[in-house]
Amino acid sequence: MEATTSVLLHSRTIPFGFGLTSNPKKLSLRHFDKHLQNHRPNLNPAVRTPSSSVFYSKKARTHLLCPINCSYTNTTSPDSSQNQLLKPFENLTFDSLKTSLLKLSPFDVIKWSGVLSIAIAATKWTVNLVLNPFFWMYFSWTWLFWPWFVAVALAGYGLYCFRKHSLGEANIFEQLAVVTSVFTWLTLVPPAHFNGYLEGWPFVFFFVYHYFFFFNVSVRKRLYGDYYAREHDPKWDISTPKWHRLLFCIGVTVGHWLAAFEGPELHRIPGGWSNFGVWILIVVTLLMQYNSTLYLAKYSEKVVVPTAVVQFGPYRWVRHPIYASTMLLFAIYCVALRAPFSLLFLVAVCLVYYEQKVKLEEALMVETFGEGYTKYATKVKHKFIPFVY
Repeated sequence: MEATTSVLLHSRTIPFGFGLTSNPKKLSLRHFDKHLQNHRPNLNPAVRTPSSSVFYSKKARTHLLCPINCSYTNTTSPDSSQNQLLKPFENLTFDSLKTSLLKLSPFDVIKWSGVLSIAIAATKWTVNLVLNPFFWMYFSWTWLFWPWFVAVALAGYGLYCFRKHSLGEANIFEQLAVVTSVFTWLTLVPPAHFNGYLEGWPFVFFFVYHYFFFFNVSVRKRLYGDYYAREHDPKWDISTPKWHRLLFCIGVTVGHWLAAFEGPELHRIPGGWSNFGVWILIVVTLLMQYNSTLYLAKYSEKVVVPTAVVQFGPYRWVRHPIYASTMLLFAIYCVALRAPFSLLFLVAVCLVYYEQKVKLEEALMVETFGEGYTKYATKVKHKFIPFVY
């Protein structure tokens, strides 16, 4: 029986790991090496047959099953540890990231902006300690020379997207490109042109402008699930003549360029706690715009057609807080760049334009709500600036 078992074990026709024991009714599932230790015949190596030598050759194996690793260890393989590290990112998609960003409130943005600012400040402080000061001065991102070809290319693409938008053919990305190109030429290009590099406040206001002017669009997204305006009565599309709007755009652009020209060089603008008041004004402006847009949307149909006279939130102080917050944002930009004359110029441009637009809006509100809006205008006397105008 031992000889028969030895012959069957050395046969290539038996699947790996199945061997016959002394009891023919039982199959052994023990590891192949242990099985050979118990059942290998005691042959003289000098007279070993060629078939046995072929059996131990790895190239000659024709098993149907791969060898089983029966060893046990407490250590974790590199693949399993890598999978544990990547596990939180398995369900990360663009849609989930976009959904999370849309749920952010202004308080969340302010909180995470503060965390990011502290992290950037700590990183910069650490690098300043490690690296040579002259290397940090000339090769830091804060002393990056402005690439004019990028600005010109972005402006050209913005004009192309604006043409499509005027025809009603622009998608969301192309509309965003229009806004980004405009804000680039308002907040980044002027100081880069007069200073040769960028640092500090221009970067801050580039992102603040984006966040500020997209509140009304985010309200549409929250209510309807997309960014497009709904069909409504065209009488509520209140706008001044085209030449008036064109002069307003030119005036705002000239005001931002004058601020960059009038203000001192960027590296001479003091930092630290001297700018604490500017940050407070930025927060107040964002909250004013956010609350005004939300209250207006609650009492409006399709975010455009008002259904009642709004008298809550910022509307308790001024009759047109959205326009007031826009003027305040432009004024803060000039304050941050230390440009007082440009501040007066921008405020004057906004007052002239919004005064004409407000006349059209208030006439329509009186026509729609009658005495209700008249009482509100009598109660809240100031249009833009509390206790002033």
